[in-house]
Amino acid sequence: MLIGSEGTLGVITEAWLRVRPRPRFRASSSVRFPTFAAGADAVRALSQSGMHPANCRLIDPAETRLTGTGDGCSAVLVLGFESPAEPVADLLRHALRCCADHGGRWDTGHDAPEQRDAAERSWRDAFLRAPYLRDTFVAMGVLSETFESAVTRDRFTALQASVTAATEAAVREACGAPGSVTCRFTHVYPDGPALYWTVLAPAGRGAELEQWAAIKRAASDALLAGGATITHHHAVGRDHRPWYDRQRPDPFALALRGAKAALDPAGALNPGVLIDPA
Repeated sequence: MLIGSEGTLGVITEAWLRVRPRPRFRASSSVRFPTFAAGADAVRALSQSGMHPANCRLIDPAETRLTGTGDGCSAVLVLGFESPAEPVADLLRHALRCCADHGGRWDTGHDAPEQRDAAERSWRDAFLRAPYLRDTFVAMGVLSETFESAVTRDRFTALQASVTAATEAAVREACGAPGSVTCRFTHVYPDGPALYWTVLAPAGRGAELEQWAAIKRAASDALLAGGATITHHHAVGRDHRPWYDRQRPDPFALALRGAKAALDPAGALNPGVLIDPA
């Protein structure tokens, strides 16, 4: 309860850290799929295989073009294994055979060496730069936003289509022009993926907050309508509260209020996050 309380119940003053050896062995490849759905089927098989890849990120065709990971004609799976003790090339070969069962293709030679291929490096560089570009984009008149969710595998296909369509429509209405709405998997589990959308759209000077709110509202409504969580790893905070309140059970909120009354009777810690202050 404390770990998930988003700072409403206490302040961490001491922590233990687990130190792990730096990986010595790495093997990776980028795998192209004819559709995002085909890539998702391969990711499902990989996540249920017990091979546990260190990197397993499926990127839709539009985002591959933006990040330089691909040419925009195929979905791309950035797949990698690493270990501090044992070579992992055989694991990658087994994983690539699994991908081939679902229409995956990759460049010859990337299934053998202990290396990072060019597409993976391109995606990684773009991923690490993205947070630092957000303020620059706004200054240039570009609205840049991300949102993420998690969903069970049986609901994934319909959810990805409906949320993307709703967000694209909101961008056109709020910004007066089409923008870019792309999707990727950031985390994969045996029972479903965590999806992460990126929005780029023309921003109107002085209207950026209103445009953002309209797009956020449309995307969040579509997430709930599709049976997905309002957030996955970016926390609830205040922006997601209206939709979080519709998802979480009332007894949980009552329990959290009781814990807060005992641990933070003055309501000083992060008021308004998860629950309203007393």
